[in-house]
Amino acid sequence: MKRNYWAALIVIGAWSMSPSASLAGNWELDAESGLVNSGYNVARIPGTTGTQVSLSDAFQLQPQPYIRLKAFYQFNDEHGLGVLYAPLRFQAEGEAPFPIAFEDKTFPARTSLTAWYRFNSYRLTYRYRFWNNSRWQGHLGFTAKIRDAEISLEGNGVKAQKTNVGFVPLLYLRLSWKVVEAWSLLLEADALAAPQGRAEDLLVAVQYQADDHWRLRLGYRGVEGGADNDVVYNFAAIHYAVLGVTACY
Repeated sequence: MKRNYWAALIVIGAWSMSPSASLAGNWELDAESGLVNSGYNVARIPGTTGTQVSLSDAFQLQPQPYIRLKAFYQFNDEHGLGVLYAPLRFQAEGEAPFPIAFEDKTFPARTSLTAWYRFNSYRLTYRYRFWNNSRWQGHLGFTAKIRDAEISLEGNGVKAQKTNVGFVPLLYLRLSWKVVEAWSLLLEADALAAPQGRAEDLLVAVQYQADDHWRLRLGYRGVEGGADNDVVYNFAAIHYAVLGVTACY
């Protein structure tokens, strides 16, 4: 994870500052980093017969660096299309607080365990700019998200693993308000709820427009949601301390 993180930072930095990054059209190339930490993270697998366990309480999920990469192309004043790559993975050690039935394995109480939680996200977003003046910009749209998820427990020579790759449709909203010259507030969200589960990804940030090509931001991102069905029960809240940079060409 750390090797991929630093490699991604080097690649995006070198690419965005090179002359070849000045592509024709209206591109936004965005890199976001900072620290990510788990809030609550409750799992029960299978959803009807597994043992419910709090991954954030039973295992010490520590804050760690993260990276998210995004590119948007604005075709004209109204229509834009973007892609996002957002990997996320936690690994932690702990002890089973009670017997845990997980997938097709059972771990006795006080078994030393290693837990993995992965929730990689790949997204394609269409956005429509419905509001654009000297102070406000507003976009609405929709996102096609592919989630690549995994929860695993391993201990005493036994490993149980649940993976899932699936499609999630989301609604998209972006609002920015220029408070004073060069400084603005940003709200950006992908979210949708259904009887089977929900997903929310919300960013609140302060932005600084350094010049015509570079924009910096500092803020908070919260990702929350999960699923409740016969196969899997898992709901989690993930917290991000955000530092981001956008190159505009």
